[in-house]
Amino acid sequence: MLSYPEPIRELIDQLETLPGIGPRSAQRLAFHLLGAGPEYAAGLARAIGDLHGDIGRCGECGNWSVSRLCPVCTDDRRDTDVICVVADAKDLVALDRAGEYEGLYHVLDGVLSPVEGVGPGNLRINELLERVEDLAVREVILATPPTVEGDATAEFLREVLLEMGCIRVTRLALGLPVGADLDYADQVTVARALQGRTEMSE
Repeated sequence: MLSYPEPIRELIDQLETLPGIGPRSAQRLAFHLLGAGPEYAAGLARAIGDLHGDIGRCGECGNWSVSRLCPVCTDDRRDTDVICVVADAKDLVALDRAGEYEGLYHVLDGVLSPVEGVGPGNLRINELLERVEDLAVREVILATPPTVEGDATAEFLREVLLEMGCIRVTRLALGLPVGADLDYADQVTVARALQGRTEMSE
């Protein structure tokens, strides 16, 4: 039975480890790279190789950044009274792209998931609580994914924030489809979700 040469097989195997890429997609991508020529492949390899050396975490919100602080945290026009909590940096970009929100962000780096062994200590929750206290935040918007794990994370944070005296805790409205990630939602849907966020302080 005919099989791919080893370099192609290795590339396909690596591409299959990417999220959303199955065997057929990996094969198409591998042959696209092969047909695009060595310069194209070298440019892609260089960009991937330089990625971790050129970027790190923002020292405040946890967003990806090329400097110590990301552009959001260095923007003095931002409302420091409000923090929007997201599970992942890609969700931060999706929300900010909607142009409806002008406050700060905080990236948790995931959601609570006992099945996968992710507890409160594995997320950037302590950093969030410190920022809420230091900045005297008046509102925390919980923008975790509309999934079972995302809802559980939001409920956990709601209880902790209210215990520490946070004035207002809100959750994004159900303008977002259940089970979907923020970065797949269109700008109008994200904007409406922000506008219609619901109270969680009661």
